[in-house]
Amino acid sequence: MKLAIAAILAGSAAAFAPSANKASSSVLKMSYENELGVIAPTGFFDPLGLSKNIDAETFEAYRTSELKHGRVAQLAVIGYIVPEVFRFPGEIAPGLKFADVPNGVAAIDAIPSLGWAQMFFLIGAVDYYGFLGNFPSGQPNLEPEVLEQRQLQELQHGRLAMLAVLELLRHDSQNLVSPGFDGLDKLITGLPFLY
Repeated sequence: MKLAIAAILAGSAAAFAPSANKASSSVLKMSYENELGVIAPTGFFDPLGLSKNIDAETFEAYRTSELKHGRVAQLAVIGYIVPEVFRFPGEIAPGLKFADVPNGVAAIDAIPSLGWAQMFFLIGAVDYYGFLGNFPSGQPNLEPEVLEQRQLQELQHGRLAMLAVLELLRHDSQNLVSPGFDGLDKLITGLPFLY
């Protein structure tokens, strides 16, 4: 008890001690709390501190990567949903029909290695050479406020899709290891109109 009281008194006495002078830094620290994508209730969300002490060019590269990952995640979510209700006619490889490829994670073993190599190199070429990049003829001419709102919506949709595809992968992987673990026979159970 005496030790606790002494600790409290020492702590309160330290509050009145003069503060040490800190050396000022000439490095310009950028603050990104007012950038597009900072919304309630989370505000500026950077739990790992990746945006501390970076310049505007690095932050822009991070934002471009976030947009790219969000777009890929949106396509991945659609790639999970569409095979549940529709299959292309024909073959993905000689002797392997599209209808024979299982959905989700189980498709990894079903697709031949040459098919994976084609996808890997096509995606790499698109990313490296910038194919399918900027199309000025298809861009709408919007007021600045409307454009900012649309850009915020794109960021939010991408963030939601990243979470959604992670949950689809988790659920599908768990179902692959332990079939029927949740007592449901379909992968996407929240959308009953799909089936």
